[in-house]
This record gives sequence, structure tokens and C-alpha cells, in this order.
Amino acid sequence: MIEDRGLRIADRKKQSARVADAVMSTEDFRRRTFQFGIRVIRLTESLLKMDAARVIGKQLLRCATAVGANYRAAARARSRADFIAKMGIVEEECDETLYWLEMLIELRLINADRSKELRTEGNEILAIVVASIRTARRNAKGAVRYTDRA
Repeated sequence: MIEDRGLRIADRKKQSARVADAVMSTEDFRRRTFQFGIRVIRLTESLLKMDAARVIGKQLLRCATAVGANYRAAARARSRADFIAKMGIVEEECDETLYWLEMLIELRLINADRSKELRTEGNEILAIVVASIRTARRNAKGAVRYTDRA
């Protein structure tokens, strides 16, 4: 699993570029992150009642549901800087979700094939978030400020 990390990073960059090209409304993405959380809740409810599964499941549950909750907060940001900061939290929570899913797979507490769609969705959400942050940062650098005018 760890050996292929470099390849997976390259794949994520390609996927990020593809996904960023697609236009998605705020409401569509809000719905998508919400459904992602629902799917993870259902997954955690199906885990075995072992200590390791219970602990990892709680971590997974917290971060996966935080993706949608923090995106809602970002969509209501008061400034571009606030949006970028809140989207950074969404990025962290989504990446942590993928980490816990990998942990469950490695421990054979969930089936890799059965969780593939969920991991793909998590990677796509992460790619969209990263692309949004990059765009917001790029737009912030090019913004004209009233104090810059003569």
C-alpha cells in the first residue's frame, strides 16, 4: 500500500485536473459532500464490533461528516481568505477520511473492492476542493484593491 504512494499522488494530480474542468454548482457539491457523509455513516454502522474497528470507525465517521459540514461553512464564507481557510479544513478532513478508509482496508476490516466507489468519490471530492482552493488563491492574487488605485 505504501509503495504505490508516489504513483497515487501523480494519479491524484491528473484526476484533479480532470475533475476541476467539470462545472458544479455550490448546491450540487453541497449535496455530493452530504451524500458522501451518509455513505460513510452506513459503512461505519456495518463494521464489526471489535475495539480497533470501533475506534477507527469513530475517527472515520467524524472526519467524513466534517467534509460536508465544513463545506457548508465555506460556502457562506465572509471573504475570499475565509473561504480559502475553510476549504483548507475541508481538504484536511477529506484526506483524513481517505486515510482511515485505507487503514480499514489494510486491516481487512472492509473489503477493498466494495469500498472502491467510496474511495473514488472521496478522491474526486478532494480533487475538487484542491482545485477550488487553487482557483481562489489565484483570483486573490489578481484582485484589484481600492488602495492600489491612485
